[in-house]
Amino acid sequence: MTDPNAPQQNRLLAALSFAERERVCPHLRLVQMPLGKVLCEPGGAVLQNVYFPTDSVISQVYVTADGASAQVSSVGNDGALGIALFLSGQSMTGHAIVQFAGSAYCLTKDRFQQELARHGEMQRIMLHYTHALLTETAQTVVCNRYHSVDQQLCRWLLVALDRLPSNRLTITQELLGGILGVRRESVTEAAGKLQKVGAIAYRRGKITVIDRILLERLCCECYAVVRKETDRLSRCRSPLTNPIMSCVPAEIIVPQMDRCAPAVRNFS
Repeated sequence: MTDPNAPQQNRLLAALSFAERERVCPHLRLVQMPLGKVLCEPGGAVLQNVYFPTDSVISQVYVTADGASAQVSSVGNDGALGIALFLSGQSMTGHAIVQFAGSAYCLTKDRFQQELARHGEMQRIMLHYTHALLTETAQTVVCNRYHSVDQQLCRWLLVALDRLPSNRLTITQELLGGILGVRRESVTEAAGKLQKVGAIAYRRGKITVIDRILLERLCCECYAVVRKETDRLSRCRSPLTNPIMSCVPAEIIVPQMDRCAPAVRNFS
């Protein structure tokens, strides 16, 4: 039976060659990620660690001066928190908060940068992941601008399902509103519509996805764009047979307004 918290449960660590994992793994430390833990804040202390989640999810949230907030990206078992260190930055520009509790592997800043200095697989994998993260961030902006709250909720649920071992999610309406950047009442209405058509069951801060295929049909195209880019990592594993620079970047799709209408009508 596969250990649910083995380093290979994180896709970036799994993409390393056996030799590189053997070198890196002794320096990894398994840490618990409790719900709501703040890992970094804008303008805060210099990042000291890179986190590779296994069964936890970290939300990267930006908060405006008047207190409004919205999630621009999230990190699960397909990524790592600490891109600022890879890009020679020192601190994050947003908040990083544990959205779903679980575990993650922690690699110190110094050890991470030593590995990057080898100009090996870790560097190539982080280059690809950085592009995937930028794609997710850009597509999230597009989705928030052009798509309904119903579609945004579908996208968020599908991304969460990809990163968690269960179809049951525990999250409050208030937290979901902060993630999507909308009012709590809008989340309640959107979740009610999804429940009405049989895609989810929603009660007291617990969401159970019943019909994923239906959820994908009701979602906008943004989920597929981001999923395509994150899946590309598995095809960029070997620099000899499939070099990372050969991977064609996914495009950022800006929908026409009339393309949104059919998916919206499916909820009614």
